[in-house]
This record gives sequence, structure tokens and C-alpha cells, in this order.
Amino acid sequence: MYLIPEPKEMEQKQGSLCLNYQTRIVLDPAMGTAVIIYGRMLQNAIETWAGLKTAIVRGTADKGDIYLTAVSTERPQEYHIQIDEEGILVEGDGGPGVLYGAQTLCQIIRQEGACLSQVAIKDWPDILHRGYYLDETRGRVLTLEYLKETVDRLCRYKMNEFQLYIEHTYMFRGLSEVWRDETPLTAEEIMELDSYCKERHVELIPSLSSFGHLYTLLSSKSFADLCEMQEAEQHVFSFRDRMQHHTINVADDRSLVLIKGMIEEYMALFTSDKFNICADETFDLGKGKAKDLAEEKGVHRIYIDYVKELCAFLKENGKQPMFWGDVICGEPFLVKELPEDIICLNWGYAPDQAEEPTKKMAETGVKQYLCPGVAGWNQWMNLIENSYENIVRMCSYAKKYGAIGILNTDWGDFGHINQPQYSIPGMIYGGAFSWNRQVIPFEEMNRRIAKVEFGDVSESIVNLMAKIPQNICFLWEDVVVYYEGDPLKVSGGRKEADAALEDIDRQLKEGSRHWGTRERGMLRLFDITIDGIKIWNAVGEFLEKREAGQITEEKEAFLLAERLEIWFMSYKEIWRADSKEGDLGHIADIVFWYADLLRGRDRKKRIREAYVC
Repeated sequence: MYLIPEPKEMEQKQGSLCLNYQTRIVLDPAMGTAVIIYGRMLQNAIETWAGLKTAIVRGTADKGDIYLTAVSTERPQEYHIQIDEEGILVEGDGGPGVLYGAQTLCQIIRQEGACLSQVAIKDWPDILHRGYYLDETRGRVLTLEYLKETVDRLCRYKMNEFQLYIEHTYMFRGLSEVWRDETPLTAEEIMELDSYCKERHVELIPSLSSFGHLYTLLSSKSFADLCEMQEAEQHVFSFRDRMQHHTINVADDRSLVLIKGMIEEYMALFTSDKFNICADETFDLGKGKAKDLAEEKGVHRIYIDYVKELCAFLKENGKQPMFWGDVICGEPFLVKELPEDIICLNWGYAPDQAEEPTKKMAETGVKQYLCPGVAGWNQWMNLIENSYENIVRMCSYAKKYGAIGILNTDWGDFGHINQPQYSIPGMIYGGAFSWNRQVIPFEEMNRRIAKVEFGDVSESIVNLMAKIPQNICFLWEDVVVYYEGDPLKVSGGRKEADAALEDIDRQLKEGSRHWGTRERGMLRLFDITIDGIKIWNAVGEFLEKREAGQITEEKEAFLLAERLEIWFMSYKEIWRADSKEGDLGHIADIVFWYADLLRGRDRKKRIREAYVC
């Protein structure tokens, strides 16, 4: 039996307890109404995996019942489970502890059905704040339904914080020019999600770009004059430009007025007492309109003064500020000018992420979360092994240097092309290793996730997923930058890569009979993703040969263009199953440009020539 996260103390005993039609889920009358939802989670698990219907009541448990109760514990969020011949006891530290005990019991029921092994569990987290950060701006704007599924999964693996990365994909009043093409989230959706999170002891923390990464805001006609760089509204959209050049002008007094107004409107939707102002990657700061101010005071000084203003505003409104730590790491002593309770989000995504940045920030005394990532950005399939190495390393640094939290990130650079389900293993790594720092080897951890999350009794699905990105010859990032004007870059070995992908595809399809019924829907996603990778591998190889003058027969190009277009129709369908339109139109522009290019028609070149004429 696998449990994720792995409990600190677990003693398995002889014998089992079999549930039956008279088994009841009994709630301690002293607990509030919130405990009902934990009972319903168990009720659903028993019906789904044990085939039995159970009643939920309040009162005193009889023999064979499941009893949920809150008790005083040694540590915050601690829970205990006792399964023996008398019944099942789930007790914990208030609401969170009882919930986590119920979730562990659900995992046991999923794997053992109606007859449960007798066991005693005592468990608690190593790190109290365990979060997940999801890009809801650059690429996908996930539907409210899928966001709720994500919250359920966070709860299942004992994560208790959730943030959505927002630049402009909320329907701000007076900013229709900014969000009009972006299928934004509404106030009702945010408030409903906040309520859903709160019931599951997940804190939905608002996160809003307020300094750098303001591409859509600062390239609009209405607000381009507040951009650090000149003529921002004249930029043609590109995925790279969106990442690099849209920092707000701190020398203009109107900038703070605008940003404070956005923060004030947005934070009113959340019950959290925290607010993440981001303030990362201010690449252009002091290089344009604020150059004179930067020369007078220094770039780090004008950076910290602006952040201090936003922090003061948040403190006035009863919010604890959070911000990304990449800029402050250059001059870490400046953090002492910020509020004492500020939380520095110290990120790093390399598989061999260095320890030094964590150590440097710890030496300042600032509260910090360490922020690894699920390695899905720019990828058709997440770099699962990279994410494992990165997350394990960052969780170990967090424990070593006293970080108060882990915030596992899921970014959407270059359009968030990977299916959101492909981030599930990385999400679970974050929950597992922030709760229990004991390292479980990569392939073993993947087998556990396959069984517990996907119901895969062959325990192979995640290890097969991890092999897919090893066989990409034409990376999506290289697809995009060639479209945007860089030289063509393609890796060799397409024949071997495609053969490996076909073998993985076959193993997934053969293995799908071992998956849970609901999880078999993943097979369609894998099928479309693997075929898409093979098509892009072929596109890259064909264009490389054409540029080298090795192509004389163009029939292959027309057939390949048709394959690309037919594949993209299916890709759009699976995108729309979980996401609003978001950046799908920008991705379509790239796909269709390549299809036209294969047929010998460069639309962008024709446009450029028309302007020259």
C-alpha cells in the first residue's frame, strides 16, 4: 500500500476490518459544520472504491463505524488514524488535521476497497505552508471547473495554499482594452473558487504582476505611456517580447495610482490575508524613461522604493506582502527596509539548483518560501525528471535553512502548450516532499503516483510520461523563435526519436487497461501529444533539409502541412476541454504559418515586402 505523502509513523498490524452496508461515518458533534465535507469525501471514496453506500451522522460511533474528531496534538496539522476490529478513528488538529486524516483514509480505501488492513498512523508536516502556483495568464486561462479539480488534488496531497498568476486575465473595471482578447476570469469565478478552497483548507492567495511582466497593460494605447520603454503600443505580439520588455515606469507618479487601484479591486475578492505583488524580472528598469532617476539613486534603490510603496499600501489594507526574490537577491541587505512580515519567494528551477541563493536570503533573516517548478513551460510534455530533481533539492534547502514554505510553480511561457494534466506528477512531488522530507527515488515515486493518482495497477504510467520529452527533435521554443526571426535549430535523430515515441505510445495503450476508469481519458491526451511531437519532428527535419538544398520533391511538404492542420484540430479540442481560449489564437498563428511555409508561402515575408513597397 502506498500513501502520498508518506506518513512519518505507520505501524501495520495483523488482521483487517471489512466495511459493510451498516458502516456509518460519524462526525463528532463538537466539530463545526465544515467537517461534513470531509465526511462526504470519505462517503464518495467508499462508494467509488468499495462499492458500498454509507450514511453520515453526528453522535457516538458504534463498532465498525468511522469516527472523525478534533483533538489537541503535539504539532500543527497533525493527524492520527487507527484501523482495528472496533472500527476506524480519524482524529487531528482541528479542521486541517482531520481533513488530512480523511484524505489518507481515502487513499487506503482506493487501494484496498472494502477490507482495510489494520494500521496505526501518526503524521504531521515538515513545512507548514505548502503551495502551488499556476500561470493563469500566459497561454491557458483554465476553466473554473478545472481549477476546482486542481484544488481537490491539492487537498488530496495535503497542500494548503494556491495562487493564480495574473497579469491582465481578470476582468478589471475600466481596463477592457487590456483583457478584451483574453477570456478573463470574472469576480464571481474568483469568489466561488475562494470559497471552494476555504472549505478544503486551501488558502487562495491573490497574485498580481505589479512591476515587470505587464506586457498587455503597457502595450495598450491607454497605458503605453506608463511603460519604461518608448512606443510600447507599437510592438507586434511575440512570445519573447511578452516576457522581456514591459516594466512600469516608476518615475511617473501615475504608475502607483494605477497599480494600487488594480490591487485594491483584486484583493477584495479574496479572504486571504496575504497578497503577492510579484515584482520580478524588471528587465528594463532604469533603462528608459526612469534612466535619470536610476542614475541619481541606483537601480536597486528605485526598485526597493517602489516595492516599499506597494507593501505599505498592502499593510494599510491588512495584507501580508509576498514578492519574488530574484531582483532583491542582487542586494539582499535591502530586504531589511521592507516590512518584517514580508515573504520572499525565492525561486530556482534547475535540476541541480544551487544552494547559495537560499543561504544568502536566510542570512538576512527574511521569511522565505522556496519555489521549485514542475518544468512544463515550453514543453509538449513536462520534463518530469527535471522537476523531480529540482523539487527534491529545493525542499531539502527549505528544511536546512528554515524556509517557512514551499510554493511549487507551473508557468506558461510561450503559450502553456502542455496539457495541464501533465503537471500532476510535479504537483504531487511538491506536496509529498514538502510534507515529508524523506527522499523516495525517482522511479519508485513515479510508481507510487501511478497507483495512487491514476489507479494504474501496473505502476508504469508516470515513468512512461517521463520518457516522452527525451524524443523531441524540434522543441516548441525553437519552433516559436524561428517563427519570430531566429535561425532554424533542429536536433538530429528523428528516426530513432519517432521509433521511441511509437514504443511509448504502444506501452501506454497496452497499459491503459490497468488504469482507473476515469483516468483512461488521459489516453486521448497522450495520443494527440505524441503524434504532435512526431509531426513537429518531421517539420523541423524537412525545413532543415530544404534550407540545405536537399529537397527536390515538394509533395511531401503538402502532405506534412495537412498532417499538421488535422492534428491541430484535435489539439484545439483537448485545449478547450479544460481551458478558455487564452493564447490559442497566437498558437494557431504559428501552426498555420508553418503549414503555409511548408507549401512555399511565407505570409510574414509577404507582409514585410508589402510595407517596403
